[in-house]
Amino acid sequence: MDQKGYRRGSFQSSTSDEDMLEIAGASLDFSMADDDPPLDREMGGFSSYNGGGMNGTSTMMDFLEEPLPGVGTYEDFNTIDWVREKSRDRDRHREITSRSKESTWALIHSVSDAFSGWLLMLLIGLLAGSLAGLIDISAHWMTDLKEGVCLAGFWFNHEHCCWKSNTTFTDRHQCPEWNSWSQLILGHGEGAFAYILNYFMYVIWALLFSLLAVLLVKGFAPYACGSGIPEIKTILSGFIIRGYLGKWTLIIKTITLVLAVSSGLSLGKEGPLVHVACCCGNILCHLFTKYRKNEAKRREVLSAAAAAGVSVAFGAPIGGVLFSLEEVSYYFPLKTLWRSFFAALVAAFTLRSINPFGNSRLVLFYVEFHMPWHLLELVPFILLGIFGGLWGAFFIRSNIAWCRRRKTTKLGKYPVLEVFVVTAITAILAFPNEYTRMSTSELISELFNDCGILDSSKLCEYVNSSTKGDDLPDRAAGPGVYTAMWQLALALVMKVFITIFTFGMKVPSGLFIPSMAVGAIAGRLLGVAVEQLAYYHHDWAIFSGWCSQGADCITPGLYAMVGAAACLGGVTRMTVSLVVIMFELTGGLEYIVPLMAAAMTSKWVADAIGREGIYDAHIRLNGYPFLEAKEEFSHKTLAMDVMRPRRNDPPLTVITQDSMTVEDVETIINETTYSGYPVVVSRESQRLVGFVLRRDLIISIENARKKQDGIVSTSVIYFTDHSPPLPPSSPSMLKLRSILDLSPFTVTDQTPMEIVVDIFRKLGLRQCLVTHNGKLLGIITKKDVLKHIAQLANQDPDSILFN
Repeated sequence: MDQKGYRRGSFQSSTSDEDMLEIAGASLDFSMADDDPPLDREMGGFSSYNGGGMNGTSTMMDFLEEPLPGVGTYEDFNTIDWVREKSRDRDRHREITSRSKESTWALIHSVSDAFSGWLLMLLIGLLAGSLAGLIDISAHWMTDLKEGVCLAGFWFNHEHCCWKSNTTFTDRHQCPEWNSWSQLILGHGEGAFAYILNYFMYVIWALLFSLLAVLLVKGFAPYACGSGIPEIKTILSGFIIRGYLGKWTLIIKTITLVLAVSSGLSLGKEGPLVHVACCCGNILCHLFTKYRKNEAKRREVLSAAAAAGVSVAFGAPIGGVLFSLEEVSYYFPLKTLWRSFFAALVAAFTLRSINPFGNSRLVLFYVEFHMPWHLLELVPFILLGIFGGLWGAFFIRSNIAWCRRRKTTKLGKYPVLEVFVVTAITAILAFPNEYTRMSTSELISELFNDCGILDSSKLCEYVNSSTKGDDLPDRAAGPGVYTAMWQLALALVMKVFITIFTFGMKVPSGLFIPSMAVGAIAGRLLGVAVEQLAYYHHDWAIFSGWCSQGADCITPGLYAMVGAAACLGGVTRMTVSLVVIMFELTGGLEYIVPLMAAAMTSKWVADAIGREGIYDAHIRLNGYPFLEAKEEFSHKTLAMDVMRPRRNDPPLTVITQDSMTVEDVETIINETTYSGYPVVVSRESQRLVGFVLRRDLIISIENARKKQDGIVSTSVIYFTDHSPPLPPSSPSMLKLRSILDLSPFTVTDQTPMEIVVDIFRKLGLRQCLVTHNGKLLGIITKKDVLKHIAQLANQDPDSILFN
């Protein structure tokens, strides 16, 4: 046996499907993803786990008495063992608690260990809030750069540039300090040539920003594309994608997110901000041993980081915690809830201190509606919910079909060209319409706005009538409102279709803001229609009771807010967290009932057409091994129907407890690609002893050959407490009991699969062994469960890519 060849390849990916990963359509090679350092040097493993390894009584040297670097860690694209990780953490905590009674220093260490989680949350909140503020300020400035530049200082955006101007309130957007590109180049801003020049500069800047973004993503951090939420959901469920939350991904995602948003593409920064916050959490975990060495504990931190990400994305700390709980987290204990709340609070406070929007608020959308809503308005609110559900289902199907086409055709090989074409089409269509030319966040802010006396927007150009105080009565729409309605209708059509092609490209792209924009436009259109209906037909029975002539009854901005919630709910299928985010976002606490009605209606309608939200659909499209906890398993299959080996398959590969040599085990490792092997008493009896991981075997044997004298290919490996009787001339034996899992999960062959699926979901298992009358029959892995579910749903079982 060529031992050198064996060693050289031993740390490589163990299966062919672990070499490449499809993310949003293109094949990415993970060999370059080294920015999240493997934990080999750090994780020694706690050998007291489930009783094995530390209680050997043999005089034979057990070189694993000391923790061995790499044992207990995981290879890339593998699922963690939640049970083992939690057991390790309990052992570690028990040891620290027992030692704390021995000395003052140990007591201080115990207190610092308990406090480290809160300190980590503080650091995550500070870093996530600071980065969000930087992104907001940069994106605002670069978005305005497409239209002009500030003469007082090129680093000022349009709004900041005009703060010190002496212009009147109505002319606040036309201050002399701000020059459009035509004014700067031609000296004047009027006329056809000036318009064409401004148009040209707008398109050029948009193309420059988007091309720079896609080239940076492609060249330095392929993981920085997309929203990141489907991958984060998969990582939080226990899957390992090294580099996805690393420092290079964080740096490139932060830079390219600003560029992508500034380019005017139909995308938002909210989803990617969750990815950015999780990168912050993952990197800061390396400062604390407790989180660096334990993958399950690290995922608790990432859940809290996701909450901080939504907190700074929307200025909604409570909504962020609920989003993490409802949408992304797989394991969310009560302790994580408190820490998520603290991280979201610190992040929101940090962003508020930076004040990126200059309005002393966390968000751009803050509104104050002066009139309460009426019970009869629930009818149009529910109609908006139905529209949101239909739009959500249509968008998911269309976007998934387009992304699948991108993955299966040559289109996926030209990401730069795709971004160039989509940006060019978006910019060319967007500039003529003022509602698509402005940034999507500003558009939503204007649509949410309630018309006041000082508003100069076209949406507020009503026919004048007498006013009393600040309240404006319902009035007839003027020509400006009708023009705005046509422009908004065209903007709605453009947003509906262009977003389908934009989400999933090789640039950072969030879906929250485009979805909210579609709903806000539809809601504002409906709100103005109901308002005009009430004005001209106030004597109708439905209006006469509550909307007399000259009263302020209908608030079109409220309809926009409800429509935005409905469309976002239809796409993501969020309910509780969505409503809380919306009222934190707008300050509209009084309007919880309309928001709840629209969110539930949109979810019901969208679920009736297709059960999956956009993130779950992308998880399935990319073949991530994610076991959805919300879906019921209703089929009557048994464990024996799913386990391997099947009929006509070769027998199950096993390792005996005390009769195989080093060479025998190395042969099994080289000839198979499994991530672990059952250990039995003997091949004849097939009585189960435990389960050993492939990676732990490889590392242990390599270390034994280097450090333990007399270990050769003919050395016997044993997993028992005492060495087996052998002739005196035999070479040294190798004891590997400490890497053996003595309590693997087992079920009988007659166990219903619904119970097996529940066990996998609730305990986060990697594999489960199947026995019959105490004898080992087969094994069920997480991949087998996912394939079985896919088969029963008439889907391609081979779409599950990973072990």
